[in-house]
Amino acid sequence: MAIARKRQVSLVDTKYYHCISRCVRRAFLCGEDHFTGQSYEHRRGWVEDKLLELAKVFCIDVCAYAVMSNHTHLVLYVDDKKANRLNDKAIVIRWHKLCKGTLLTQKYVQGEKLSKAELIFFNQTVKEYRERLSSISWFMRLLNEDIARRANKEDNCTGRFWEGRFRSQALLDEAALAACMAYVDLNPIRAKMANTPEESDHTSIKQRLTRANEGKQPKQLLRFAGMPRQIMPKGLPFELKSYLELVELTGRCMREDKRGYIESTRLPLLERVNISPENWLKLTTQFTRVFHGAVGRPTSQVSYCENLNRKRRANISNCEKLLA
Repeated sequence: MAIARKRQVSLVDTKYYHCISRCVRRAFLCGEDHFTGQSYEHRRGWVEDKLLELAKVFCIDVCAYAVMSNHTHLVLYVDDKKANRLNDKAIVIRWHKLCKGTLLTQKYVQGEKLSKAELIFFNQTVKEYRERLSSISWFMRLLNEDIARRANKEDNCTGRFWEGRFRSQALLDEAALAACMAYVDLNPIRAKMANTPEESDHTSIKQRLTRANEGKQPKQLLRFAGMPRQIMPKGLPFELKSYLELVELTGRCMREDKRGYIESTRLPLLERVNISPENWLKLTTQFTRVFHGAVGRPTSQVSYCENLNRKRRANISNCEKLLA
């Protein structure tokens, strides 16, 4: 039985979530229809462009993504503190970039004075918009609805394009975050859609490698902030160089023609998150197969389950085995 979204998201415990959407149509999201020979590869660009466009408006950052033939993988960071810092006008302007808003919000933006009664309704609306701008459900809804409409128009048909719900996994600690991001970044290689990370089109890893060659980080993605420290800036708690090296090395280990051994050049990132090389390879090839809910070490799971009033801890045995 599906778990309600509000019982999967606990921003007190983690801001990081892995989301998966699957296409239900025979021609797939972006692949080639073997019956007609028609290619839908251009739709991968649709997804990537819309994803990065939404990230500019929402108070949600993209950590990693991969647009595959019949599904998408996203690792998102919910910046609810940013949503709470924004003033009312900023919230309304952002929401109007996504939707028309109401007559009251339109009047407010145009500088018209609102009556006391109107202000009561306006404040309720702004509060709702503020919550939506830091909501994974709304982010995924606007992403998937836009792609579905465009695909249906192109196919000259109606009906469902995506599965009814997207899957969401809470990533409760650094170990879960690192493993999930690498799993997402290496998805095209595992699916034999690309030979190297830099050849993986429509992925975050390609963007990061392209900018890294210039000594920069892509503005559209959440930055790597480096080692955790007392005054920690916003960003991924890893070193960019170590992460990219780890992804490259893992990609080589997963390729049939290059059976490397990760032990020979064990990297600081693996040492810090305390994951053995054998477990790392399993995590980065079978993440969604071994984990079907929140992911993190047993100690991280305790607080998460308590805050959401959940008695059963999903994946506890696999978390103990692979992340401990």
